[in-house]
Amino acid sequence: MSPSSRPVDPLVDPPPGQRQLARGITATWWYTFSAVVFLELFLVLVWALQALAVPGPGAGWIVVGVGGLVWWLSTIVLLWAYRHRVDAEPGIAWTRIAPPLLIAVVYGVVAGVVVDSWLLALMPVAQSVVLLNWPKGIRLRVVALMTALLVGAAFVDGVRGAVQPGGPGWIAAFYAILIPAMSVSSLWWWDVLVTLDRARASEARLAATQERLRVATDVHDLQGHHLQVIALQLELAERLLPLDPDAALEQLRAARVSVDEARQGTRDLATRFRSVPLGDEVANARDLLAAAGLQVQAEIAPDADDAPSSALGPVIRETTTNVLRHGAGGHARLALGRAPEGWRYEVANDVGADAVVQPIGSGLDGVRRRITEAGGTLEIRDDEGEFVVVVTVPAAIAASDERAMR
Repeated sequence: MSPSSRPVDPLVDPPPGQRQLARGITATWWYTFSAVVFLELFLVLVWALQALAVPGPGAGWIVVGVGGLVWWLSTIVLLWAYRHRVDAEPGIAWTRIAPPLLIAVVYGVVAGVVVDSWLLALMPVAQSVVLLNWPKGIRLRVVALMTALLVGAAFVDGVRGAVQPGGPGWIAAFYAILIPAMSVSSLWWWDVLVTLDRARASEARLAATQERLRVATDVHDLQGHHLQVIALQLELAERLLPLDPDAALEQLRAARVSVDEARQGTRDLATRFRSVPLGDEVANARDLLAAAGLQVQAEIAPDADDAPSSALGPVIRETTTNVLRHGAGGHARLALGRAPEGWRYEVANDVGADAVVQPIGSGLDGVRRRITEAGGTLEIRDDEGEFVVVVTVPAAIAASDERAMR
């Protein structure tokens, strides 16, 4: 946090926690992608070296190597389509997957003829096919079928004597047989992560929906009861007005009392949902900053829940937001504990070297106004590259908080 103020658009600058999760799942995808393309590139290299080792003149190794690179690039298109399959339109995007499959067929036929290998002829097609977005339960069968076909092709090559005797020839064949299963296993881990991420998001939405439903139910019960009573009292006053004005006036007074009770009940309900123990407030701030990638140190007094939440709760939330918006993003320090004046909350964070010092923004102005009204003090200082905000409030506010909750 620094005194500089920059407007933050939530559509342009998503919340730090959301950015952190997005970075995590994107990084996992690039690990998966790198593993698959490395396996394929290494396989092309192995087969090119095997073609080069075949005695006699010829440029078979060039066909296998250069053609293998073209096929390797075509599989990147299939992986890209697999990455964005969730956002794809219904149906099969033949215009996107047909060219890579055609390249795989052509490369397999040409390379297989050049090196006289059924296994090499089948391998590019098998690998490209398993990279497609198959429905759930189908991919395992496709992988098993392709692996069986590759084993059969390797057996035919062995019977025909197309495989070089000794270890090198069979190592290339063994690698070609296993690459579909190895690639799909990497994609399976990616699918598991995507499923877990969706489940986490669904759970968060469900929890928020349940909380809103609970609040709506409580408000409905509270307001419905009081409104029904007020309606009956007003109806009775209307009937009594021509007959007994004094009795009608009493019903109007009772209706006014019912209105006051409804307002007070609504305030109490809102206070109950908004009030969070200060220890939890600081812990939430620590977790939020840590999720945004900062190194956070937090010191929370054992009796922090006794601190005045009405005064310090908004301060903790506002200063945490300022750290996320205006801090350098390296580290932050939070501390809540008792002080001679009552309760003391301190937040400090690093400031970027290019930070522009500007007048204090509306956020800290609001903090100063709130703390002043509570009889506390606000100190803002630049302490050796750290921007520090120290807030102290009297301990007597805590007692008033407890009375307001009752």
